[in-house]
Amino acid sequence: MLKIYNTLAREKQEFVPINPRRVSMYVCGMTVYDFCHLGHARVMVVFDLVARWLRASGYELTYVRNITDIDDKIIRRAQENGETIRQLTDRFIAAMNEDAAALGVLPPDAEPRATDHVGQMLKMIGALEKKGYAYVAENGDVCYSVRKFVGYGKLSGKSLEDLRAGERVDVMAGKQDPLDFVLWKHAREDESAEVQWESPWGSGRPGWHIECSAMGSELLGRHFDIHGGGQDLQFPHHENEIAQSEGAHQCQYVNYWMHNGFVRVDDEKMSKSLGNFFTIRVVLEKYDPEVVRFFILRAHYRSALNYSDVHLDDARQALTRLYTALKGVVGVVEVDWEEPHAVRFKAALDDDFGTPEAMAVLFDLASLVNRGNAELGPQLKALGGVLGLLQRDPQGFLQAAPEGGLSNEEIEVKVGARSTAKQAKNFAESDRIRDELKAAGIVLEDGPQGTTWRRG
Repeated sequence: MLKIYNTLAREKQEFVPINPRRVSMYVCGMTVYDFCHLGHARVMVVFDLVARWLRASGYELTYVRNITDIDDKIIRRAQENGETIRQLTDRFIAAMNEDAAALGVLPPDAEPRATDHVGQMLKMIGALEKKGYAYVAENGDVCYSVRKFVGYGKLSGKSLEDLRAGERVDVMAGKQDPLDFVLWKHAREDESAEVQWESPWGSGRPGWHIECSAMGSELLGRHFDIHGGGQDLQFPHHENEIAQSEGAHQCQYVNYWMHNGFVRVDDEKMSKSLGNFFTIRVVLEKYDPEVVRFFILRAHYRSALNYSDVHLDDARQALTRLYTALKGVVGVVEVDWEEPHAVRFKAALDDDFGTPEAMAVLFDLASLVNRGNAELGPQLKALGGVLGLLQRDPQGFLQAAPEGGLSNEEIEVKVGARSTAKQAKNFAESDRIRDELKAAGIVLEDGPQGTTWRRG
């Protein structure tokens, strides 16, 4: 039985979908004004894994991941570039999809753009105003009255008194309370018509939080199963989504809230605002996309993920060990779920998507294959496929040399030269070649059938 850590409940809970066989999942996607970084990659890969496992578990899944294509940063970047909002967002949506495909991320079932759902946002704001949750501020913005919503803070665990004491919310002139947030932004004189829509409160554009509330309920219903996103969205974005959606519809919004941990660099969260981010495409100039996916999945999704070349190099060597065990395994293979390793693998993923334990199963299988149990090779490949890994031709992966490393052909030549040196009893040369290969991360194993090698 699948268990999910529910941020709302602060514990692992047995997953019981609203519909016994159908699951609805909404994940907050990207704000498209720049190339995606590894923090975005983690969101995409983590919830791709969640989607894959839900489907592998027999559920029919509707997976929605939105695109924020109207935002202050988008407007500012388009102005700086001298291009339209649509030109900017189309370009970075295409880049995002390229990055996702490279990482083996399957497309969601729906990928709504915020600008295509302004009508639904206006209806929700109207409902909130009618129920007394929304008001028009002095500057023309429409704001949400946080204190009117009983239970505000239940997701993040923050009380209204703590929030007021922390003074973490910008005070806007005309707000009834500093904690209130904007639902509809009144049009500014310096903004183009491209970022203005007509509304009962005058021309303007939606606030960020209302976008996901409107798109989630429009595409999945007023009450759905899973809502996911990065840990940084827990407050205020997801807290505000709950207040908006439950205030407008008077029913529970989401049953299970999932949040993945940060990607960190030098013990700080990777982000554009801190200037310590690495775009996916820059990382992929040096590392194979499957190595990056492996690197992300080998850590549990709720834990911090520490980025460095050392960690990616280690991931590359580990993935190489798995592919080395798959030499000779070709074609599409199915998982034998009755086999003991598959039973362990399933138990790991059923325990809040425990990929570290699932990866350990793969390495146990690889060790058995390398010790002569070749019949387990197809099972290794099939289980890897559940994670979106190990589906390439093994030789093709192994022949791809690391940056600045030796290709398979170069390694084979050196191994042959070492064998020749040994036969000629030129042990000094044999040892020199062995040490050279070791320095390049190549491990040699001498046996009755000759010398075999593997990377790291």
